[in-house]
Amino acid sequence: MAESTWPDHQLIVAAQGGDVDSIAALVSGAHPNIQRFARSLCATPEDAEDAAQEALIILYRKIGMLRASGALASWMFRIVRNECLRRARARLGDHTPLPDLAVAASAEDEVLRRLEAGRVAAAVATLPADQRHVLIMRDIQGHSGRMVADALGLSTAAMKSRLHRARATVRQALQAAPAPGGNNDDHT
Repeated sequence: MAESTWPDHQLIVAAQGGDVDSIAALVSGAHPNIQRFARSLCATPEDAEDAAQEALIILYRKIGMLRASGALASWMFRIVRNECLRRARARLGDHTPLPDLAVAASAEDEVLRRLEAGRVAAAVATLPADQRHVLIMRDIQGHSGRMVADALGLSTAAMKSRLHRARATVRQALQAAPAPGGNNDDHT
């Protein structure tokens, strides 16, 4: 798979300056990358399409707020990620009522689950972008190694190396931080 490139620096600067033709070209040029982000991060194809469209609308409306032209990819990735998370939360909120039995225990378990998920998310968020993308696509979304390598324009060996480094970094971060509930007696 050919690696998609982001629009060049001059086009981004012109779009930031308000040039309408440059903004249109920027949105068009960024579209394949934004779709790729959305497909790799969202839970469903429908959410991915909606998140990509929302990200393009935000790009169109707020390109002037982007501080550095080199930050376009990371800015768009954050927008798509946030939109996918928002859609996933909305989907869960609509379909996961708490049962009447043992609500107190379920609520406590849910809080602990969310704290643990927050620790994992924080550890993943600290990864370099290349490792984070591989980890999310492979371990969270369950894509095959070959598919991840192809989607990111990597050899299988490079993808495996990044995945190994990402897993090791996340594991170290989780071992260094105290677990939810304060039970950190593993080292005695």
